[in-house]
Amino acid sequence: MISHFEIELEKLKNVIIKIGNLAESQVGESVKALLSEPIEGKEVKKTEDKIDKLDVKIDEICQSIFALQQPVASDLRFIMAAMQISNETERIGDLAISIINSSKHIKDKHDLIAKFEIGNLSKQVEEITKKTNECFLTRDEGTIGEIFILNNVIKKESDAAIDGIISEMKSHSKIVASGTNLVIVIKHLERISGHCTNIAEYVHFMVNAKIIKHEKF
Repeated sequence: MISHFEIELEKLKNVIIKIGNLAESQVGESVKALLSEPIEGKEVKKTEDKIDKLDVKIDEICQSIFALQQPVASDLRFIMAAMQISNETERIGDLAISIINSSKHIKDKHDLIAKFEIGNLSKQVEEITKKTNECFLTRDEGTIGEIFILNNVIKKESDAAIDGIISEMKSHSKIVASGTNLVIVIKHLERISGHCTNIAEYVHFMVNAKIIKHEKF
């Protein structure tokens, strides 16, 4: 017979999966808004509200487990990681919204995006978000390692793109406003990647009982 404790752990896992999928959807919508046409704001707002509610629900489930149960070892690591993963995921959702809002203020964005290969960078951020959700499901260390590597690539490409855009703005003052907003978007994309890496670190902690925060990969 399944215990109440096991039911609560399974509920927590399912809510983490759900909030991760919603955040992944928001990142996809933000990339769509950046690379193509404006998107339906109402649906994005609804998803944002769902993420916020699930973030609160995760805290409530974790607090309930701590109050009524005495989790040990791997279960305790899972609950501790779940609270952190929820926070990181909520931030990913917020950054996706910020990207959508900033994209509205980039004129002639397709020229700038093509010149500085922002499309490729955006797709890599989508990919790392997907891999992050995958690594929570599978607990696969190979996927965790891929996330660390991809994050380093995204960071290098973000820095290069920002340097190029700043140089372009110095030469062509008419693109300063659009260039500034594009730099903001790139920083948001880089931060999403960073939050994904943080989640991968928490999954690693769940599996191996080892904190690898701030280690170099």
